[in-house]
Amino acid sequence: MADMPLPDNTVTEEVASPCNKICVMDDQNGWCRGCGRTLEEIAHWTEYSTTEKREVLQLAAQRRAAVINR
Repeated sequence: MADMPLPDNTVTEEVASPCNKICVMDDQNGWCRGCGRTLEEIAHWTEYSTTEKREVLQLAAQRRAAVINR
C-alpha cells in the first residue's frame, strides 16, 4: 500500500496562502492588489490541490510583476 501513488488532490505538503492582508481588488484587471489572485482563486484556495496552489502562486507572481513593470 505504501507504494501506491497519491491522487493529485491529496495534501502531502501544505502550500501557504499568499494572502498578505492587503485585500483590495483592482478594478482594471480583477486581481487582488495584495496577493495577485483573482476572486475565484481566492474563493477556491482551500479546495485546490498542492499542484493547483503552486500554479496559482506562479500566476499571481507574474501578475504582480506585470503591474510593477507598467
